Amino acid sequence: MPAVSTAIDYEAELAVIIGKGGKGITKADAMKHVWGYTIVNDVTARDWQNKHMQWHMGKSFDTFCPMGPWLVSADELDGTNTHVRCYVNGEERQNAATPDLIFDIPTLIETLSAGITLYPGDVIATGTPVGVGIGFTPPKYLKSGDVVRVEIDGIGVLENPVK
Repeated sequence: MPAVSTAIDYEAELAVIIGKGGKGITKADAMKHVWGYTIVNDVTARDWQNKHMQWHMGKSFDTFCPMGPWLVSADELDGTNTHVRCYVNGEERQNAATPDLIFDIPTLIETLSAGITLYPGDVIATGTPVGVGIGFTPPKYLKSGDVVRVEIDGIGVLENPVK
């Protein structure tokens, strides 16, 4: 945990791994560019995110965005229809199916590739379900000693201690 933040949050996310690069990819062709999937905890310093009025600073501290521990190919998992869960110290905080996310995978790929060339190995975090710490009253931010566990059906578990 960075000493400069008091509002560290978790975000359980499915990550899409690009296998076939491209630019200007249509929604209809988007899934042809997906090699597979992994798990991401898109750790965010909410106070820095708010202070700088953009996401980069709040999501870019050392040790943020743990990823893995496995890569699963698209022929082994349908990332458009799986389930994402997050637990903090054993308490379920997030639980949703990927069809319920705000943006589906083809939309993300079409939108990003409109102005950014995607390359094999690029990773796209798909966004997080309801239940992040900032959404509670009062917020339930992470503290030293917590353990964050992200599970995605068909991939496995990413578990990280907070220090």
